[in-house]
Amino acid sequence: MAGLIKREDIDELRTRTRIDEVIGEFVTLKTAGIGSLKGLCPFHDEKTPSFTVRPQVGMYHCFGCGESGDVFTFLQKVEQLSFVEAVETLAGKAGMHLRYEDGKGPDREQASRRQRLLEMHEVAQRFFTQALESEAGRIGREFLTGRGFPAESSREFGIGFAPKSWDALTSHLGRAGFTEEEILAGGLASEGGRGIYDRFRGRVIWPIKDMTARTIGFGARRLYEDDKGPKYLNTPETALYHKNQVLYGLDLAKKSIAKTKRVVVVEGYTDVMAAHLAGVDQAVATCGTAFGTEHVKIIRRLLGDDPTGQVIFTFDGDAAGQKAALKAFEFENLFTAQTFVAVEADGLDPCDLRMQKGDAALRELIDECKPLFEFVITTAIARFDLDTVEGRISAVKAAAEVLTGIRDRNSLTHYYRFVAGRIGVDIDEVEAAVRTAQRQPKQNRQTAEAPAQQTNFRNGPPPAPPAPDSGPASGPGQGAGTVPASGGDARGAGPASAGEITDDRGIEYVYEERPDVSNLSAPISPARLKTEKGVLMVALQHPEAVNAKLFDSLSAKAFEHPGYRRIQEAIKAAGGLGSAGPVQSKWAERVLEASAEDLKPYIAQLIVTPLPIIEGTGIEPFARGIVARLFDYDLERIAKELHSRLQRQDTSDGAGQAALLGQLQTLEQHRARLKLLM
Repeated sequence: MAGLIKREDIDELRTRTRIDEVIGEFVTLKTAGIGSLKGLCPFHDEKTPSFTVRPQVGMYHCFGCGESGDVFTFLQKVEQLSFVEAVETLAGKAGMHLRYEDGKGPDREQASRRQRLLEMHEVAQRFFTQALESEAGRIGREFLTGRGFPAESSREFGIGFAPKSWDALTSHLGRAGFTEEEILAGGLASEGGRGIYDRFRGRVIWPIKDMTARTIGFGARRLYEDDKGPKYLNTPETALYHKNQVLYGLDLAKKSIAKTKRVVVVEGYTDVMAAHLAGVDQAVATCGTAFGTEHVKIIRRLLGDDPTGQVIFTFDGDAAGQKAALKAFEFENLFTAQTFVAVEADGLDPCDLRMQKGDAALRELIDECKPLFEFVITTAIARFDLDTVEGRISAVKAAAEVLTGIRDRNSLTHYYRFVAGRIGVDIDEVEAAVRTAQRQPKQNRQTAEAPAQQTNFRNGPPPAPPAPDSGPASGPGQGAGTVPASGGDARGAGPASAGEITDDRGIEYVYEERPDVSNLSAPISPARLKTEKGVLMVALQHPEAVNAKLFDSLSAKAFEHPGYRRIQEAIKAAGGLGSAGPVQSKWAERVLEASAEDLKPYIAQLIVTPLPIIEGTGIEPFARGIVARLFDYDLERIAKELHSRLQRQDTSDGAGQAALLGQLQTLEQHRARLKLLM
């Protein structure tokens, strides 16, 4: 089929690409066991990291929402790309030339809309940066130098200039092959009675980039006195640019943020530049909008919800700055990290502070930040006349409203003293006001975000895959394990809660989400379920460490749990463990391709779950022992069947009894040998 990328190229690209490096552009990942990394899921809100990545296998799985896949799936979902776009994006980064089934890639007219917009923004950025170096761009260069940004720093940040013309950019883009519809869709032009015209004219231009450093929009600062437009003009909402989901400078700051566990939120483009040039390279800024919940999500993923992390807000010392600080305080409870505020005593913003007092002064401002709670309490108290009794009473009430939001109860004693000292009252009076405020409903108080309910099978038995006609579960807390196994009846029954599975005999088992599952009722023992799960995990993750002949000889009855039995069948359908080959990612992909759609999320979960290997123990001993244990379970089952047959055997049939006894003896010899491996 014309335009299809050759399969061997896709496989080669998958081998070349490190999934942890790609995901690391969006999520801060930490080591979570042998060969596993973990971070906050980018696809749903959560307090505790449950998003697991297995670089060696090339897959990820979220134990909270059930999302899973490979590096292409991740890019498709996080960047809203098609499969072809995801492959082409990674190929571009890897410097790999892709081959297509018809011998050529899709032409420009057939290229995806999103990719076209990204290409157009790159062309536009080059146009703006070249214009800044021209004679017409002198006014832009003088503005930047006047703000303390020499030419080299402007180039570092990709700063440009939009000529004072109605069609300089649109004409340039037209000559580059872009249509008027595309230019309008990208927000680079406006439409009037005589056609389209440049949106940005006579302005300094800052490229706004996503986390992977691709230009998705622009911010523009007015330069000419006769420009009646706003001081700052940004790209409007487009398919690429959503202002409430973007932080300017994040592409430059993300590595330092992940390393130092600190984010510095400033108010504008020049403030970001000033901070970075002064050595505060964790600085970012919102783009023409107030700080909001989407920005919180971005920062939390970068910090990894580390309680030692710092989120530092800088604001001007004027009324607008105080209002912005109070607005940011609404989201304080959404952070696990500690929140601080840095306000310069003379009311200077970071850019002006650097210009007037130097780089060291800006670094000192950030290092001497104060807790956001303290700033908000001080602001709340400042509204009242503390020379009057009424004013002090009102100030205590206002401060108490703020104190009820403090998460760390150990900090309350400090803040009680702080408030009492500021207002001039006894600590007991402050404590009483807080207790009263806690009992009263607060209409406008920002409540702490509840952790997303998670159905987590990290250590318990696997989810029972849904019946063919029941469809996969969906929604928070129902990503996996909340529907009956194949053969069960899902009709008329709501989804089981986390920690419950139902097998095809209609028996419900309850388990705890920890390695020593101890409250699972008969007939399947917790140890048996742990063994079945461990065997499948090691077979999927490290097929080279498993005795393939032994594994492939296991009967279908070796797995008692119906969900595990289906996964065993998928492995057989993929050619059996003996055909796994040396590349783990390709083996995992083959098993997924051979499995039913409703089974794929559960197989992906087993692929990324860290193996329960004791430190200092290798993979091969673990694999040898756990497969032998499952084989022994199966031999024990056969032995019970032989004993049952022996009991039913006619006592007059000596030959028959001897044959059964011989089989039992051979069986016990096999079990004795297996015990040596366990």
